[in-house]
Amino acid sequence: MTRTLLPLFLSGGMLMLAACGDSADKAAPEEKASVAPATDAEPAPPPPAPEPTPAEEYQPDPAMKPPAAVEAGIGSGEKAIPAAIQGRWALNAADCPKRPGTDLTALVIDAANLRFHESHGELARVRERSANRIVADYKFSGEGMDWDRLMMLSIADGGKTLVRRDYGEGAAANAMRYTRCAA
Repeated sequence: MTRTLLPLFLSGGMLMLAACGDSADKAAPEEKASVAPATDAEPAPPPPAPEPTPAEEYQPDPAMKPPAAVEAGIGSGEKAIPAAIQGRWALNAADCPKRPGTDLTALVIDAANLRFHESHGELARVRERSANRIVADYKFSGEGMDWDRLMMLSIADGGKTLVRRDYGEGAAANAMRYTRCAA
C-alpha cells in the first residue's frame, strides 16, 4: 500500500510546485486591470459636504430634567415651534395624500403641538431655537399612556425634509427623516 501511495504523493507534490511558478509569471493586479481611455472632459466636482447629523448638533444635558408642567408662554414668539417646521409631514411619502386616521406615518405640527397617528405631544419647554430648528421637551399622551420626550426637529433639503431626533430613555437610536406633504 505504501508503494501505491508514494507515486500519488510525489505526483501531487509536483503539481503543487508547478502551480506556484515564479513571480515573473504573474502580473500584478494593477497591471491586469483595464484602464479606461482618457477623456478631455472636466473632472466631476466633489460632492457637497454632508449636512451635520442631528446627533452632532445637540448634546443633551443629563442634569436637565423634563419640566413638571408646560412653561408659561409656550406656543408664541420664541417659545413656539418655528414656522418653517410647522405643517404636515410623513415618514412614508405615500401617506401624504391619505385621509387623517389612515395616514399611519403622518406628523402634523403647529406652534405648540406634534400630532401623530395615535399620540400627541405638547411643547413644554424650549431649550434651543432658530428659524429652522428647535430642541425642546414635550409632554406626550397616547394609547392610555403619558411620557416626556426631549426632541430635536430641524429642516433639511431646502425645507423638503424634517429631521427628527429623539433623546432619552426609549428614544429611537437614529434620526428619522420626514417628507413635507403638499398643503
